[in-house]
Amino acid sequence: MGARRVALDVLRDVHERGAFAALSLQDRLLKAKLSPADRRLATRIVYSTLEQQVQIDFALDRLMEQPTQDALQRDILRLSACQILFHDRVPDSAAVNEGVNLARVMGMEGVAGFLNAVLRNLVRGKQDIPWPKREDNLRQYLHIMGSMPLWLVDKLIAVHGEAMAESIIMYRGQNHEMVVRPNMLKYDDASFEALLANKAWNWRKGLAPHAYLVSGASEIGLDHDYRNGNFSIQGQSSIFAAEAMQVKAGMRVLDACAAPGGKSCYMAETMQNTGRVYAWELHEKRALLLESTKRRLKLENLRITVRDAAEPKPDFDGLMDAVLLDAPCTGLGVLTEKPDLKYRLKEADVAAITQAQKRLLETLAEYVRPGGLLVYSTCSILPEENEAQIAAFLSEHPAFSLEPVPMTFPEAIRQQQTPLGLQLFAHRDEVEGFFIARLRKARA
Repeated sequence: MGARRVALDVLRDVHERGAFAALSLQDRLLKAKLSPADRRLATRIVYSTLEQQVQIDFALDRLMEQPTQDALQRDILRLSACQILFHDRVPDSAAVNEGVNLARVMGMEGVAGFLNAVLRNLVRGKQDIPWPKREDNLRQYLHIMGSMPLWLVDKLIAVHGEAMAESIIMYRGQNHEMVVRPNMLKYDDASFEALLANKAWNWRKGLAPHAYLVSGASEIGLDHDYRNGNFSIQGQSSIFAAEAMQVKAGMRVLDACAAPGGKSCYMAETMQNTGRVYAWELHEKRALLLESTKRRLKLENLRITVRDAAEPKPDFDGLMDAVLLDAPCTGLGVLTEKPDLKYRLKEADVAAITQAQKRLLETLAEYVRPGGLLVYSTCSILPEENEAQIAAFLSEHPAFSLEPVPMTFPEAIRQQQTPLGLQLFAHRDEVEGFFIARLRKARA
């Protein structure tokens, strides 16, 4: 099975079955057994097609008298058009031919000629596509050229202003480097850098504590040191959220919405296998993945439970030194990593999500001991999920007060704090879009 067939299967999973692109791609690549080069091609096609989907559809629809409503035809056209419009290393003829071949392999011989004609017309006319102009209609420009649903364009303009909204929507990330960090039971930064120096990877120090940005590492999940638990893959903003907890040896801490588990593991390692890190996860399958990570890293102080964190657990009341709520959210801060989220999310979802966040905050605040800490984080950039959530919580819980992020955060990051927390933006701060608030409970 070739790279383009894998890409097509993933796009169909996303569009027809509601799958998450990252999970579908991981599963499809595992089964396909492609070469490293074809794995990279499949990954690039999937993410760039989803990233630019509205723009691609705009280009395609003008070439069809009656734009196809067939989902399979549409996805073949999309992934082929993506290569024609955005992939300089793929010859246009190859993109057209492979798209037509895909149609035939999928038993669509009858429409192969139609798809061929549309794609060849795109090749001939791609320099003449009447793309929307920013100066004519900013809203339409951001919708098409930023491939952002119109309601989200309007939302981001309303809460962040036109200039900021444009920066957020048009940002695509630069290097797509992978972030790794050492297993702190085994390595400090200096010894981990020595380990990295022996690999054929390009790497540089990140902004977050113990974070290293790596490129040129294919099949990193098969790397000997990764499989032996010497390092983890974890985003920088996720590291910041765990670092905000400032855990110490012997503490009792709770990570209430734990999967995929990077923050739980970071805290367990920081505590050097002392104390207890309780990791709760709602979904059993994700909890099992976290169990395998625990075994890989040899974390003896991590306790994983399948549990709905919104349901009260009175025997935890007042017992936790620190509680981390990385709350379920819209995910609008991580669209460069998860571009399918912007099409999955609906305007009506935001109110339900904020209500769920509020309920979680109310429940988990009970577990914090006097003098203890509650850290609230999201990978969102919407004020109602972040600053407004904290403002409401503080007004209803006078025992809690906001604290600044710790001095272990770089100065450039600390400067972005507001009276209601720290909001990070991918385009501005060179890390994933994230919000972090540290809430200290008064001593009795």
